[in-house]
Amino acid sequence: MTETMGRRERKKAATRKALADAALRLFLEHGYDNVGIKDVAEAADVSTTTLFKHFPSKEALVFDLDADVEAALVAAVRDRAAGTSVPAALREHVLRRKFVTGDPAADRFRRLVDGNQALRDYAHRMWMRHETALARAIAEDAGLPVDDAACAALAHFALETAALVHGRTDRRETVERAFDLLENGWHAAAGTAPPGD
Repeated sequence: MTETMGRRERKKAATRKALADAALRLFLEHGYDNVGIKDVAEAADVSTTTLFKHFPSKEALVFDLDADVEAALVAAVRDRAAGTSVPAALREHVLRRKFVTGDPAADRFRRLVDGNQALRDYAHRMWMRHETALARAIAEDAGLPVDDAACAALAHFALETAALVHGRTDRRETVERAFDLLENGWHAAAGTAPPGD
């Protein structure tokens, strides 16, 4: 029975990947608005009913790795090297993301998303959905209540650094400066002394 379940899960994963790959290829080739759900289903050789069993919407086809993204964010906090601060670990995690490094495939994907308001909104909602899990991991690491406001703020602003790089050529520097602020505060980032000093 275990082997049968394993085979079934592998088949589901393969179908999901085929759908996501077909969708991305078609969207990049023809434009998001010029490709319908039926086109994607046909390209993956499945029915539209099967497509909707795997993806709840057309936008979801573009963002297939949601669970992996959240797991990696939480792991950046939990599995960081001894002596590394949480902001430093999150900085390194964000700096390794392909949208920061300037990977050509990631740039094509970003242009696809940036070219459509529905995709931009969905991408932002999806990325920020991870805020709760990240805030919880930060709070657990610090021994604070899971609803701690400072942990929630750090998670929120760390995730928002991704939005800052869009349209910038200095992506790495943008992320570095944002995390300098998160790690050291405004006065250190601005090069000024705190009031009263």
